[in-house]
Amino acid sequence: MAMRGWPLIKVLPVKTNFRFVDFAKYFAGLSAVLVIASIVGTFYPGLNMGIDFRGGASMEVAKPAGQVLDLESTRSAVGELGLGDVQVQGIARLGSQVDDGSTAVLRFQIPEGRDQTAVVQQVETAISQAVGDVTYSGVAVVGSKVSGELFMSGLLALGSAIVLMFAYIWFRFEPQFGFGAVAGLLHDVILVFGLIVLLRLEFSLNMVAAILTVIGYSMNDTVVVFDRLRENLRKYKTMPLREVIDLSINETLTRTIITGITAVMVLAALAIFGGEALYGFSIALMFGIIIGTYSSIYVGAPIILLWGVKRGAAIEDAKPVKLGMASRP
Repeated sequence: MAMRGWPLIKVLPVKTNFRFVDFAKYFAGLSAVLVIASIVGTFYPGLNMGIDFRGGASMEVAKPAGQVLDLESTRSAVGELGLGDVQVQGIARLGSQVDDGSTAVLRFQIPEGRDQTAVVQQVETAISQAVGDVTYSGVAVVGSKVSGELFMSGLLALGSAIVLMFAYIWFRFEPQFGFGAVAGLLHDVILVFGLIVLLRLEFSLNMVAAILTVIGYSMNDTVVVFDRLRENLRKYKTMPLREVIDLSINETLTRTIITGITAVMVLAALAIFGGEALYGFSIALMFGIIIGTYSSIYVGAPIILLWGVKRGAAIEDAKPVKLGMASRP
């Protein structure tokens, strides 16, 4: 018996005929304002750097087996020491698969100019006074030099991803497609930075991973639209370019919406139930997916219209990459 499709899919129209290009100039102005505001906000007031990039210490705090560690009391005790950002996350005890509430990872910052060993001892004393008998293990300190190197490595990873994506689009399509794709990627990355600043989310290695994921998702959306655009350019050789762009976006719109909604639903559950450690990651990734869908429609494709595209042999003779199956004529 054939499986029935997801009922909610029937709510979406099979075919749409929206005039996206007609509104491109208005959304371009909105995007320009948001991008400028995000760039300014990234430098002033600036990113809320996490321990990974500002330096700090981490340790495991454990109560005797069978006893529950009060995470809120632990966080408050360390927070009263004036050490800046404090993170407490419950984990499973070593050798156990289940979190019984007795063990947590504590992360905190060490102010510049203060002795690291003395600060760690001060933290241990404050926790012991607040929650009673506990043991400490796995103490690790990240210095400012190491954190600075991590920050530069994170920026290098983001820059390299954008360059590689541009090279792929250039090879896969044409230079003007590449410029549209890179403009969309930069737009998405900058706006995610703006959200991080606006919500004062902690910028850590997890956030770098979220931005890299946004780059991949945005590129996937862009490739789907560009692939259909290239097919339609070969099929409708006399149709005005703006109409071909509208047609291509409409033909891929339902697929884009379904994919985006599915991903956002999963990330919403992760933000709600994943705890403080995954909240910022989930929110940034959710926002990035929404913005990535928007940029595929109102940033990448309209730039091709402004740049123009050759409607001659270069488009007609372009052959799609073969993936083990015959390409459509």
